[in-house]
Amino acid sequence: MSMYQNGDMDPAVRALEARQDEIMRKLYELKAAVEGLAKTVTTPDADLDVTVSSSLSSQSSSCDIFKATKNLDALLGKDLGALRDIVINANPAQPPLTLLVLHSLLCQHYRVLSTVHVHSSVSSVPPQLLSCLGPKHADSYARHMFQLGFTLIWKDVPKLEMKFSIRNMCPIEGEANVARFLFKLLAPYPSDAAVATLVDTWVDIAFYQLADGSAKEQAAVLRALGSALGHAPWLCGPEFSLADIACYCCLSQNGSTSATAANIQRWIKSCENLGHFGPAKLLLK
Repeated sequence: MSMYQNGDMDPAVRALEARQDEIMRKLYELKAAVEGLAKTVTTPDADLDVTVSSSLSSQSSSCDIFKATKNLDALLGKDLGALRDIVINANPAQPPLTLLVLHSLLCQHYRVLSTVHVHSSVSSVPPQLLSCLGPKHADSYARHMFQLGFTLIWKDVPKLEMKFSIRNMCPIEGEANVARFLFKLLAPYPSDAAVATLVDTWVDIAFYQLADGSAKEQAAVLRALGSALGHAPWLCGPEFSLADIACYCCLSQNGSTSATAANIQRWIKSCENLGHFGPAKLLLK
């Protein structure tokens, strides 16, 4: 019996392929759990790995807000030593530039095992998307040496989703919400409720109006950007925040950076001078 009917793959073969993908995913999770248990048994100071591994991190960001490496046990809860895996499903037609920037920042503060996969629902992916998380780490065979796993799967999904703990939490949907999760691994949200609300507002504006809005909505956002940057160096005041990351990436993605006011151009230059946006700029060339 042929695997194809009238040029299309047989539904039974598709079902078998989907089942195989699910089995492989579960095996991957089981492997991570077993490795974690084995590490706990064989390594008496397993709980010290976050402290020890932090010395392996690369140089810290030039921005004060990201100076201190965070304690993952305090942020994500104590585990049994298994690698904490962040798994993101994203559509290659809409590369998540904000998440690539945050991944780069995470790599400056944690020992991150980065991996890119292509799901069977996607026929092909441009080379720059396959290498968007950087070269394969030389120690990738030794999962216990890393603090975080960051797996990006290019998949035909209607909305980006992130899975962190299959057992303890539901998936997080939408680039804006995943960006908020990842940013909190780098720096706390502002303690001032008004400033925290302002950050969230700008993040929503970036993704729902600047990226996907009509021409009229985008023009209104540019006016608001110009107004905000007329009073402070960054969108939410004196400190760089997630709002700046989100708005910079969405502005760059829709190609509006050249036709903006002078103070917005200065802000764009300030963002680029920080050196955080290299991964996003590579995909925009």
